Amino acid sequence: MRVHVLGSAAGGGFPQWNCNCPMCAGQRTGNILAQPRTQSSIAICGSDDTAWALFNASPDILEQIRRFPALQPGRALRDTGIAAIVLIDAQIDHTTGLYMLREHRARLPIWCTTPVQQDLTQGNPLFTLLEHYCGVDWHRIHVEDGAAGFEVPTLPGLVFEAIALESNAPPYSPHRDAPQPGDNIGVTVRDVKSGQRLFYAPGLLEIAPPVWDAMQQADAVLVDGTLWTDDEMIALGASKRSGRAMGHLAQSGPGGMIEWLDRLPKTTRRILIHINNTNPILDENSRQRDVLNEHGIEVAFDGMDIVL
Repeated sequence: MRVHVLGSAAGGGFPQWNCNCPMCAGQRTGNILAQPRTQSSIAICGSDDTAWALFNASPDILEQIRRFPALQPGRALRDTGIAAIVLIDAQIDHTTGLYMLREHRARLPIWCTTPVQQDLTQGNPLFTLLEHYCGVDWHRIHVEDGAAGFEVPTLPGLVFEAIALESNAPPYSPHRDAPQPGDNIGVTVRDVKSGQRLFYAPGLLEIAPPVWDAMQQADAVLVDGTLWTDDEMIALGASKRSGRAMGHLAQSGPGGMIEWLDRLPKTTRRILIHINNTNPILDENSRQRDVLNEHGIEVAFDGMDIVL
């Protein structure tokens, strides 16, 4: 199994177009050592390296495809290496790239939960709009009663299992601040041949027992790295909402992501993704990055490859 990080930033990317926080301003001026990042998305392939699962379709999808030739193998006049699309949630930074894929010659094969399908049909009717173009072939992921295994026929050698996460629905969702199972999911991807597992959860608020079980069984975890502190955006004056209110578990502090990742087996590869533009870990020379290094925690970057 090969995992390619197409985008590693949270919504807005890094630097964010209208932000002059220390991280964004520092990256633009060269005063900090920090790589620019597009919005969060990954691609995964199994035994067939010409067929890829796109996990989330960010607004930066066209640039991400240009940077990763495997997604455009050029076998025909109209071609793509994207064999399936898995949506973790209905957030704008994870779904609006689907607009850019509207020229597809067949209906877009999309796997997502019922709440996500409803949000993308009603609150933000992206699926409805796409019916005027290529259309959507929706495959339901069932997580209402616990973990749900599913297979994608076009991705041989990979098995998927989804679990509902504690997080929040998008601001436009009818059940914003009243979460439903399936608003946000984590997915374990297992390579049938090697037995290796990846657990992917770019939006994660609570590490409930099923989530912790999935993380412990994984050989690599690619998890929420949005904020360093829960009040990070409030302290900067960038938002009135805490990280928890937005559905994200901060890295630092008691019960933070670092503490959880420290409890994993030493052989587990631990990687943060979906990093907000305000997060000081973006500065490779920061004290916060040093802390992550001391704990053996990596920070995802655009173009990063993970082979399991």
